[in-house]
Amino acid sequence: MTITNRAAAEFIGTAWLVLGGCGSAVLAAAFPHVGIGLLGVALAFGLTVLTMAYAIGHVSGCHLNPAVSVGLLVGKRFPARDLIPYLIGQVAGAIAGAGILYLIASGVSGFSTAAGFASNGFGEHSPGGYSLTAGFVCEVVMTFFFLVVILGATDRRAPAGFAPIAIGLGLTLIHLISIPVTNTSVNPARSTGPALFVGGWALQQLWLFWVAPILGAVVAGIVYPLVAKE
Repeated sequence: MTITNRAAAEFIGTAWLVLGGCGSAVLAAAFPHVGIGLLGVALAFGLTVLTMAYAIGHVSGCHLNPAVSVGLLVGKRFPARDLIPYLIGQVAGAIAGAGILYLIASGVSGFSTAAGFASNGFGEHSPGGYSLTAGFVCEVVMTFFFLVVILGATDRRAPAGFAPIAIGLGLTLIHLISIPVTNTSVNPARSTGPALFVGGWALQQLWLFWVAPILGAVVAGIVYPLVAKE
């Protein structure tokens, strides 16, 4: 499979993650009388990864996330030469997904990105008012455990065929824990797409949602092989 094919798969998959996950938050979370709420949003993010893992996992590995690509690189599961094309595909896909969501969401009277547009934030822009420190720690730790789940579920010694289920449910659990803290990133691309449409504070705080997830992924890429070595 060529790197162009794999990067294109990452573009499509990450667009689906942002459209499905952020779209559930923007369009359906508080919809009158039948809103899906926090639980529904968490499940939507998990389902985007689960469905795409089966759809494109055999093409690109279905990273959909710069932190995942970096963590797999550190864990010696992913070649360094492919990192930049994957990151470009993921970020471009996230922007495309956010763009499609914006077109849909703006089709109703009164829509405004001032409501947040599912962007990630801390302090006054945290759903629960959590501080920068709390947000940073949460994103590092949640991404660490996400990568541990990914590295473990895709280990050659793990039961074959079940990795997408474990990874999708893992991301659902992460959202159930951390939506109140940062609106849950654990994915720099997912954070970048909506932030570009919100601008202002979302772009000013975007650095945290690159630094913290990548740091957590790097630590997992170091720790998992030490723990799981034969």
